[in-house]
Amino acid sequence: MWPRFLDLAGIDTHPISHTERLVSIAGGFFGILLVYLSSYYFLGGQGTPLIVASMGASAVLLFGVPHGTLSQPWPLVGGHVLSALIGVTCAKLIPLPLIAVPLAVALAIGAMHYLRCIHPPGGATAFTAALGTASISRLGYGFVIMPVLLNVTIILIVAIGFNWFFPWRRYPAILAKRKRMASPEPAPAPGYESIAHEDFVYALSRIDSFIDVNEHDLMRIYQLATNRHSSSGPLDKQNIKLGHYYSNGEYGMGWSVRQIVDQSSQGAGQDSVIYKVVAGQGRRTSGVMSRADFSQWAKHEVIRDDENWRRVAVPSVLESE
Repeated sequence: MWPRFLDLAGIDTHPISHTERLVSIAGGFFGILLVYLSSYYFLGGQGTPLIVASMGASAVLLFGVPHGTLSQPWPLVGGHVLSALIGVTCAKLIPLPLIAVPLAVALAIGAMHYLRCIHPPGGATAFTAALGTASISRLGYGFVIMPVLLNVTIILIVAIGFNWFFPWRRYPAILAKRKRMASPEPAPAPGYESIAHEDFVYALSRIDSFIDVNEHDLMRIYQLATNRHSSSGPLDKQNIKLGHYYSNGEYGMGWSVRQIVDQSSQGAGQDSVIYKVVAGQGRRTSGVMSRADFSQWAKHEVIRDDENWRRVAVPSVLESE
């Protein structure tokens, strides 16, 4: 029931470390601090909260999701600048904010779609420009240059410089791709069919909707997953130990992690284990299985790594003989 609710609510449960979250917080602080100071200088106290609001949304993307498609430099720059141009134009041509504001946002969405620079905070920039407060009206099209383009430049420079200190989150994403090209990931393990770049592009095109991931990311995930899947042999029942955690290796709602909490021996071939489900399907339930049946259910041993479950190398049957 709970996994179903999470899926319906659109809650992403994939694990992220505390270090990554703290880095995002620090980056957002420094980026918006500089943006706020520049906006206050050019707009004064009246217009600053409006324009900084859209930049605050950009900070979430640049520092919280630096590798996302929506976070890259062209979506950032194009999304804000185009939206500002459209918003100012609507404010000048349509004196009624009730019409000017929604039209500006709608046209900004269309422009970002066609020019491939979708950046959600751009909608807030179009909204602000079309609203036409006194300070923004006074600037006219100068509003597009200062503070919008200036603030975009500032937060872009901060994002590039700040993320550079953390090798796992290069920005722009092309820097991370070049690093992977210098040290390519291993090919899919034997038994797994290789998937071509064109296959991923075709699959994405068939969805016919904007997805914040590209074929390069999907191929890397596939390579990591298939190579990792082959890294250990079959799980031997003699390696199932009290207090340890095991996963069935399933995907989606079928995934589960169980911990061995007790065991009993009733003669040869009659060993049983008592387990509790600590994650995934059936969480907070418990059960009893023969050791042989449990070894058939368990695909590999796992350990808790911060908020993630990480696989542990388990000796194969041949190694244990």
